Amino acid sequence: MTSKERVHRALRREPVDRVPVYMWFHPGTALHLSKLLEIPPQKLQDVMGNDVRQTWVNNNYAMEGVVHEEDGQSHTDDWGITWTKQGPFNQVSKYPLAGLSRSEVDEYEFPYDRADFLLGLMDPVAAQSDEYFIGCDVSPCAFEIFWRLRSMDDALLDMAQDPDFTARFLRKAMEFTLEMSRRACEEFELDWLWAGDDVAGQFGMMMSPEMWREQLRDDLTEVFDLGRSYDLVNAYHSCGAIRPIIPDLIEMGLDVLNPIQAGCPGMDAVDLKREYGSDLSFMGGVDTQGVLPHGSADEVKRATALLVEEMTSDGGGYILAASHTIPPETPDENIFAMYDAAGISEEEIYDRAADVRSAPVGS
Repeated sequence: MTSKERVHRALRREPVDRVPVYMWFHPGTALHLSKLLEIPPQKLQDVMGNDVRQTWVNNNYAMEGVVHEEDGQSHTDDWGITWTKQGPFNQVSKYPLAGLSRSEVDEYEFPYDRADFLLGLMDPVAAQSDEYFIGCDVSPCAFEIFWRLRSMDDALLDMAQDPDFTARFLRKAMEFTLEMSRRACEEFELDWLWAGDDVAGQFGMMMSPEMWREQLRDDLTEVFDLGRSYDLVNAYHSCGAIRPIIPDLIEMGLDVLNPIQAGCPGMDAVDLKREYGSDLSFMGGVDTQGVLPHGSADEVKRATALLVEEMTSDGGGYILAASHTIPPETPDENIFAMYDAAGISEEEIYDRAADVRSAPVGS
């Protein structure tokens, strides 16, 4: 069974040989595992058995796709946002629209002239479409790019004080997202369209559910409608406690919700499965703050096996994934125990690594 078949069958709640897997690794974890397995870092997802392949064609490329070696190194992206490496990740260090008047912000133009370059990032991903489940990540769709440009304080103040101005800017952001989405759907053989905006934190939403419905829901619905018009699965990512808007997302046409951030109020994966599993599939839920990095290997294996059992209680509708990147303090034996519970043994991983090492250079 190919990865593409495995994911599609799981989402249709049909029998599969094992649960589909899509893990994201902290950069430190990825480097460590690559050294442990003696493979190039770009081969890690192949060796670890990830079933999904995707990349960013919107502003998340600037955050995650541009890698700096040293803390303090920076780049300014095509949107005018400056990113600086702080620890393992790039963080916004300059918000180009912060403090500007609303008339000045109204003049801002999105980087349509860079669309060909951004969409070209999909070429190596799309080349794997025969075997793997292929996605195009068009996030952030609107809210996150608004605050990355405007600053979080200014963006939230605008949303509260001037909804008309906010609506104009969010619409411009969404029009860029929709253009990238349309072109990706037309130019590549996709399996899902991946949208997203982090609209919640560890303890609750960043705005009221009512404000989210008034200012963000309709535009996001257009992304889901577009994905559906191309017969694609609609996936959506938001970290944090977003339970209040899950019924909205289902009504709007969402198929797969990620990352089911363990430990946030209302985000217990099994509870969500029981309440919404007939209408929604899930990807995530592995606790990267508690049991995975700090439990024993036996505890990790039992917790993962139970998660998979509960989340596939209706025959599928689940992709095993972490609720965040797997942190570097996670013991090797815990990572292998998690994979073993998913039906991917440590021996299988090492065998695939050996195949990579013995393959001709450049293959």
